Amino acid sequence: MIHAVLIFNTSGVPRLTKFYTPLQQSASNLTQRIFSLISARPSSLCNFLDAPELEQFLIQKDVDGEKLRVVYRNYATLYFVFVVDGAESELGVLDLIQVFVESLDRAFENVCELDLVFHFDEVHHILSEIIQGGLVLDTNVEEIEAAVKHAAKARRESYASSHPLSLGNKGVGGSRNTGLQTPLNWLTGKLTDSLSAWE
Repeated sequence: MIHAVLIFNTSGVPRLTKFYTPLQQSASNLTQRIFSLISARPSSLCNFLDAPELEQFLIQKDVDGEKLRVVYRNYATLYFVFVVDGAESELGVLDLIQVFVESLDRAFENVCELDLVFHFDEVHHILSEIIQGGLVLDTNVEEIEAAVKHAAKARRESYASSHPLSLGNKGVGGSRNTGLQTPLNWLTGKLTDSLSAWE
């Protein structure tokens, strides 16, 4: 099972934190501990490590034999970190990180830290297309991208069809929202009426 997905910058500032296991202690303590584990490792070492010290944060006291591992990859100024238990393959999780990064790249055209800050809702949506409840749902980047685009289109259409200030954007099915009187339409109508009265 995947217990947590985290993204840090190289200074240790978390840019995404998603926990699939209830925390036993503070989330900030856990994220600081994980960052201190991975930032001190030289790049010549492998990208996964045992982390028994994290068990006090994530595993309930009555559960025995659960061993946690941290699997991570560094891309430019970002660390992508997955905390998993023994049921997950470390190499499989490295591939999953690659799928996540490729999906983010497709959504943001070469993802960077600012994309994670200003589009956190879309980042969480992409992650939820890949992982739900700590279990992997999909690893096909094409299908993930299609689902994200479909959701974005539905969100835009919903906004355009229900928001009175959408200024005549096309709603669902391509029909114009002519039943709604927007402030711009109201003002244009008043100006037209007053100009025709002067003539």
